[in-house]
Amino acid sequence: MVFRKWDKDLTEENLRDQIAKAKEVWKNAEATEPRAESVQYNQSEDLIVIKLKNGAIFSFPPSLAQGLEAASPEQLADVWLPPSGSSVHWESLDVDFGLPELLAGIFGTKSWMAD
Repeated sequence: MVFRKWDKDLTEENLRDQIAKAKEVWKNAEATEPRAESVQYNQSEDLIVIKLKNGAIFSFPPSLAQGLEAASPEQLADVWLPPSGSSVHWESLDVDFGLPELLAGIFGTKSWMAD
């Protein structure tokens, strides 16, 4: 019988250890990384508004963001957060941004940002 490396690594004990490590990484990220509580498109001000779990509010005009610049108000309003609050998504536009990147002013790829 041939054993592959993953066959040997996939034990009950190893799996418990990996789950414990993943939980620790998640706790650390929750404590140190910015997380969003809500996101919405404010059409009257033409802003994407993100409320952070720490109470801060971050907003930006969609014209700054790659993939959002030509979107309709309806498309911009169709935004959602994953349970972690670590990113924002526009499924109909196939656009995703990580929260740390947005807060750092990164609104697209390097070539997009250079323009």
